[in-house]
Amino acid sequence: GDSVNQTEGPVTVSEGALMTLNCTYQTTYSDFYLFWYVQHLNKAPQFLLKGSMTNRRPEHEGFQATLVQSDRSFHLQKRAVQASDSAVYYCALSDTVTQGCGGAEHKPQGSRRLKSGRGIFSP
Repeated sequence: GDSVNQTEGPVTVSEGALMTLNCTYQTTYSDFYLFWYVQHLNKAPQFLLKGSMTNRRPEHEGFQATLVQSDRSFHLQKRAVQASDSAVYYCALSDTVTQGCGGAEHKPQGSRRLKSGRGIFSP
């Protein structure tokens, strides 16, 4: 079936260094979307960026993810991380996406369509 996997446990990076959070995926769909969400302490998860076969290197506010089909990866990177980047990061996969008037809006066809993992970053 469809799935995503992230590195287990906290990822610790020095302030000002490069952060890399790993995400690998499995899917049977040829047209699919990969997402990164960020959840700061005591806050709701927030959409960070979305990748697809037509947008393999999305960027947003210093974050960049790269979709590499050959090794089924969608790793997230940010250069010069700050303490304010401490959060839980989620990688997710879906075969459906709709565009809302407020930008990227994710509407999976039922919760089973959204496969997510969990990654924690703390500087």
